[in-house]
Amino acid sequence: MSQLRYTKEHEWVRIDGDTAVCGITEFAQKALGDIVYVELPEAGKKVAQGSEVAVIESAKAASEIYAPVAGEVIATNENLSSDPAQVNKAAESDGWIFKLKPSNAAELTTLMDEAAYRDYVKGL
Repeated sequence: MSQLRYTKEHEWVRIDGDTAVCGITEFAQKALGDIVYVELPEAGKKVAQGSEVAVIESAKAASEIYAPVAGEVIATNENLSSDPAQVNKAAESDGWIFKLKPSNAAELTTLMDEAAYRDYVKGL
């Protein structure tokens, strides 16, 4: 499996070939609590790094999900429509939310690796 990279807004991205698989972190899903709904983006949507792509709702709150890198949405995790709690069960694997075709791979260098992200959340 490819290495995950993280944003300060608690999204992760994993590059698989020429596809960026994106979701929210374990830290984010624990903070949100029980996920009850995920508003998935439309395929074909073009997004800039840091722009809102989707919305996730829990029993506690609704939260925006931002693009870790710029690109075009090429797929969404349709399983989340019927089972949004999949994000709680496996936020950084099967609970992925959308896939992008990245438009600027260099943006990955602006994201945190796992060690840096773990240090970041310790300070919160």
